[in-house]
Amino acid sequence: MEVIDALIRAAPAGKVRQVQIGLLWTAVVVEEGGALRCGLAATMRAGNHAPGREPEVRAAGTLAGLPARELIELACSDHPTEASVGLAAINALSQFSMGKSEDTSGEDFITRGGTDRNVAVVGHFPFVEGLKERVKALWVLELNPRGDDLPADAAPDVLPRADVVAITATTLLNRTFDGLIRLCRPDAQVILLGPSTPLSPVLFDFGVTVLCGAVVDKIDPVLRGVSQGANFHQLRPLGARFATILK
Repeated sequence: MEVIDALIRAAPAGKVRQVQIGLLWTAVVVEEGGALRCGLAATMRAGNHAPGREPEVRAAGTLAGLPARELIELACSDHPTEASVGLAAINALSQFSMGKSEDTSGEDFITRGGTDRNVAVVGHFPFVEGLKERVKALWVLELNPRGDDLPADAAPDVLPRADVVAITATTLLNRTFDGLIRLCRPDAQVILLGPSTPLSPVLFDFGVTVLCGAVVDKIDPVLRGVSQGANFHQLRPLGARFATILK
């Protein structure tokens, strides 16, 4: 995928110190210049758990200690869980050079920027119900639609009509990001959101205008939460926070 290749090329060097694959989130801790950073990505699963089948992480048990640039190559893997590990490593490395950020969630930013405008959201986030009364029109695209959601294949009809487009960062893992970004108007505000979002300015070169991701301030408590199946709401009091970067 073109965007993943660009993120890999732009990533700095570093050393992998910890890899934690939890039920909901995957965390990778990298060290560079004596500093530690922790990146998160949604844990993707192949749904194949039968004994004796091919493992979901082929090098499991040997990842800590690898050069970070070797681990981030997993973001291109056809094994979903390996791709989560690779993206989490990219997200950790991106924090070394992310620049100034705001402690603003994707929900707050979309609510602010989408008032009286046409808004499309790729991914059914918990906040979409509250958006309906604040925007001119709202379309929610989902691989597994529910309620008023539209199916994902409606994207070619919907995205060109939207003034504001919010795209879940899991599209970087399921390989749909490149196709979706091409459907957005050049003048649209395009927000990539969710804790899986790399806080890397490389994404601005692909048409994204706002990055709404996450930063881990307290690594050990967050790793514990990840290992015990915490969702992001539960990780926040443990030491994770939202972070937004504007183009």
